[in-house]
Amino acid sequence: MSSGGPAGAPLAGGSPAAAFDLVVLAASAGGLNALSAVLGPLPADLPAALLVVQHLDPRHRSLLDDILRRRTKLTVRLAAEGDPIEPGMVLIAPPDHHLLVNPDGTVSLSQSALVHFVRPSADLLFESAAGSYRERVIAVILTGSGSDGSMGVNAVKEKGGTVIAQDETSSQFFSMPGAAIQTGAVDFVLPLEEIGPAVVELVTGGRVL
Repeated sequence: MSSGGPAGAPLAGGSPAAAFDLVVLAASAGGLNALSAVLGPLPADLPAALLVVQHLDPRHRSLLDDILRRRTKLTVRLAAEGDPIEPGMVLIAPPDHHLLVNPDGTVSLSQSALVHFVRPSADLLFESAAGSYRERVIAVILTGSGSDGSMGVNAVKEKGGTVIAQDETSSQFFSMPGAAIQTGAVDFVLPLEEIGPAVVELVTGGRVL
């Protein structure tokens, strides 16, 4: 297994001891509480970056970054074109923009066509992350309606990455995690409160930060 980001290059500021360099998360209906629950317990020095797709009304300015910033020790901001993917940083897809991972360890924003009626698309984020980070990426599917992310989790799995889905009992809306689970590409189906700790354990290989 390589010890860095895209094409085996070290992730900027990353830890060579990290088992994963990138965590990509997707949520829709009920996502604010779910994202808060996952990001809340993550340590500020987590040696992985996090990219988030949350389906939002494109007609309104997003407050998601402001809210999550108050609920996690990680650095949180809306993604901008060319932002570097860095450990301890949470980049959120702006409303009405796809968030894509570039091979050079940066992100791009796109207003290309809707995918399964949504923009941003979890499928596009997951597929681009898998293409660049291969076995070094964890994909997380949280509560939401629709099936966004179900194609993307297949891409992550095919490249050797790891996939986590929220379980039905803790999901406000189970369509998105359920569709992902039906693909057979999900490694762990977990209640919401266990997902954050599982991400830490996977990223660190069980080390205490």
